Amino acid sequence: MPTHGSLTKAGKVRAQTPKIETTNNLKSPSPLRRNKQNYMSRIVYKPRDDYRRRR
Repeated sequence: MPTHGSLTKAGKVRAQTPKIETTNNLKSPSPLRRNKQNYMSRIVYKPRDDYRRRR
């Protein structure tokens, strides 16, 4: 199967990039968890101030 480019150059850029040490940053929650938090805060735990205004 023909290749697009030389196989001897494979991984060249990754090998040249310097390794960066990982830091212990606080990660944001995954989208599934973030959406659940938004739903709970907006819908489920929403303060019910508007139920007295219905007349």
